[in-house]
Amino acid sequence: MATPYQERKLRDTTLNPGDQPYFDAAAEGRLMLKKCSDCGEYHHYPRSLCPHCFSDKVEWVQAKGTGEIYTYSVMRRGTPVPYCIAYVTLDEGVRMMTNIVDCDLDTIRIGQRVKVVFRKTEGGVSVPVFAPA
Repeated sequence: MATPYQERKLRDTTLNPGDQPYFDAAAEGRLMLKKCSDCGEYHHYPRSLCPHCFSDKVEWVQAKGTGEIYTYSVMRRGTPVPYCIAYVTLDEGVRMMTNIVDCDLDTIRIGQRVKVVFRKTEGGVSVPVFAPA
């Protein structure tokens, strides 16, 4: 049974030290990742040390903003508005936990191509979520 899409309110996020550039870019409609200058690997969530080689030579780079759904779950019970939480594998190779929006929740599939869109939290902070591409 198809469920019409409804927008749910996103809760405010807690900022960790060093997160501000990520959220500043999100407010401008850009998805940022960290990339290691030593080993060349991308990583998410943003950290000050590369989780692959432990180098401190990491920098912010703009992601393409596209990827595919690795796994997902649709939440229908205990919530006023059904929603989808998912892991998306970005084209850069990293996986990020996110929400899938702007679609019929019954049409979401593993391997589905998605693109980043940005939504405001209750407090007005922009966060990346994904919609079908």
